[in-house]
Amino acid sequence: MNVIFTCGGTAGHINPAIAVANILKERHPDCNILFIGAKGHMEEKLVPKAGYELKCLPGSGLSRSLSFAGLKKNVKAVKHVLSAVSQCKKFIRDFGADVVVGTGGYASFPALHAASKLGLPTIVHEANAVPGLTTKMAAKTASRVLVAFEESAAYYRNPKKVEVVGMPVRKEFVFTEKEAARKELGLDSRPLVVSAFGSLGARAMNYAMADFMKLEQEAGMPFQHIHATGSYGWEWMPEHVKQQGVNVETCDGLDMREYIYNMPTVMAAADVIISRAGASTLNEIGASGTPCILIPSPNVTNDHQTKNAKVLADRGGAVLLPEGENMGKKLYDTVTELLSDHERRSHMSAALRQMVVLDSAERICDMIEDLTHTRKGG
Repeated sequence: MNVIFTCGGTAGHINPAIAVANILKERHPDCNILFIGAKGHMEEKLVPKAGYELKCLPGSGLSRSLSFAGLKKNVKAVKHVLSAVSQCKKFIRDFGADVVVGTGGYASFPALHAASKLGLPTIVHEANAVPGLTTKMAAKTASRVLVAFEESAAYYRNPKKVEVVGMPVRKEFVFTEKEAARKELGLDSRPLVVSAFGSLGARAMNYAMADFMKLEQEAGMPFQHIHATGSYGWEWMPEHVKQQGVNVETCDGLDMREYIYNMPTVMAAADVIISRAGASTLNEIGASGTPCILIPSPNVTNDHQTKNAKVLADRGGAVLLPEGENMGKKLYDTVTELLSDHERRSHMSAALRQMVVLDSAERICDMIEDLTHTRKGG
């Protein structure tokens, strides 16, 4: 069995694909897996780290602006896509793919389109409640269209082709025990707060977390705190925090890093998570059952992060805070309130676990096997 996964741009597109690939490898140790992504993005770090081969396309995103510069960028982007489709056809032929699975990102459409043109079965998975442009385009020719939310089916031209499977997460998010995780991380008896706002980082939220760190230092570090700045934030945030009077190196219990590679362990150990509301992250949080504070990004298409976060908040699994002024203080007060209310956090944890489709990756593997079996005439 030869399977191609195509994804990229952010960890939210890449990690679900890796989760499915890992299950597939467990079931079929002799299967061959290839990833197709775009140059200069997170897949270049995450996919090789997970142990899989990666082929990269030159990336060029679309502009939504109707200005001359925007139109000029889109003409260039179309040329890139046509070239990328041609490259993907070569990757697919050379690899001898049986199925191509797309989970979002720039590379997904060229690879899925190339596979369809070659007569191969394809699977497209949309993580968010509202599908993006790439998913809508790929869904027209996809063999299977998979979504994370029940409400999403109505957005597709052929809802009968859509199946709700939840969001694939690595099994470590489900099965890692809290006490074992805390011991592995070397934590003391204080609660743990984790904050992360995507693999690239969010400038406004990193500024807010700098204010948050100053408040926790002034309070004598009543809890431990791991913060991931993201790749862009790592370039400036350490110096900014120092200018705020916070010495991360000597502040007991404060750990600032570029990216959290051991997220299943960190989430399992955490008492509260502060995060954006991308669908992949929300499902990882749900699988771990960790109470969360969600600040949806105001800069995403169709405001889909707010819609994602509202699903969790309405069921009692999350606190939803819109991004705004004085965020550092608002977050610090909300964290303090949650940490002082064990019963509320227990209810939040239970609500989160009830929402997640824990066997999502297994379901997608079943479909990959079925499509491969059908294609080979078995």
